[in-house]
Amino acid sequence: MKKTKTIRFVESFIILPIMTMMTPFGTFPNTGLNVVNQPQVSFIAPVDDQQIDQTLKSKADAIDAYFSERGMPLKGTGMKMVEEAEKNDLDWRLLPAIAVRESTGGKFACKRVKNNPFGWGSCKIGFKSIDGAIETVARNLGGNNPKTAKHYDDKTTKGILHAYNPPSIIPKYAEQVISIMDNIGEVDTDLAVTPKNSTT
Repeated sequence: MKKTKTIRFVESFIILPIMTMMTPFGTFPNTGLNVVNQPQVSFIAPVDDQQIDQTLKSKADAIDAYFSERGMPLKGTGMKMVEEAEKNDLDWRLLPAIAVRESTGGKFACKRVKNNPFGWGSCKIGFKSIDGAIETVARNLGGNNPKTAKHYDDKTTKGILHAYNPPSIIPKYAEQVISIMDNIGEVDTDLAVTPKNSTT
């Protein structure tokens, strides 16, 4: 029995090093055993946050410049409008253009209610703040409010405007807002990810 243990001990010094030498990097050769392959790791180039931030800032600056040059009270709300447009897949120029068409950029906002430069709810709905108004209108126009989604979801910018103020009420409303949008700036086609970014 002592002899058998000695032989096994000696075999371990001979067999294990040979098996290790036969396999690259200490892995076992494919001998028909089920071996789980490690998933390949692929590296995706990170999105350049600085570039995105600069794009948003450029759009916000264009909105604020438009308001400022015309002495409109909504100057300074450009970034909020751009951020809410991004969240709701809207053309970044839509909210400011509606505000210009409805209230001359806040100069003639709804009188009976507070903080409503968009004419939202036929001027019967007020908001705690202008930021709140921007958030609410953007969410609705983006089709992200279940109560109003049937009117705005999956529509182009022109379709959204036709729902907002139908041609039967104001015949050229959509065209007027789109004209203001074009004056604010050009649509960034690189960021156009949904049909809503199209004005047709």
